[in-house]
Amino acid sequence: MVAAEILKYVSVFLLSMVKFFGGPLAGVSMGLPFGATLALTVAGMMTSVFIFSGIGTLFSKWYAQQQRQKQKPIFTKKNRRIVRVWQRFGMGGIAFLTPILLTPIIGTVVATVLGAPQRHILVHMLWSAVFWGIALTLLVSQVGNLNLPFLHR
Repeated sequence: MVAAEILKYVSVFLLSMVKFFGGPLAGVSMGLPFGATLALTVAGMMTSVFIFSGIGTLFSKWYAQQQRQKQKPIFTKKNRRIVRVWQRFGMGGIAFLTPILLTPIIGTVVATVLGAPQRHILVHMLWSAVFWGIALTLLVSQVGNLNLPFLHR
């Protein structure tokens, strides 16, 4: 019984490391309290941010090499959009979009490659994780409370 409960908490944490939206979705669907879901979601994202802000440059070199081997262009339409966000809004813009459009890993690598200092990455990703964690956990919990027939089949 205790192991199953711990597994729920670990699942939310690990899912949030890879795909931010998965944390609130998993936490609410497994019946975890709001605070626990929020804390695990933020902690999961920030763990990825901490790890990949340290190795982001290495990861980006590896990724560029993989793209060259596959003969795929490095500067895609998506990459150009990300650079435009960076030029217009800086690290705050990348951090704001990371949980909802990018993943914690990709957003952090992008920020690292574009030259943001690790301290700035950590600060901006933290406020973004808290903001989006609250918003998405509330959204998912409220949608779950709606009495919509297609949700309860």
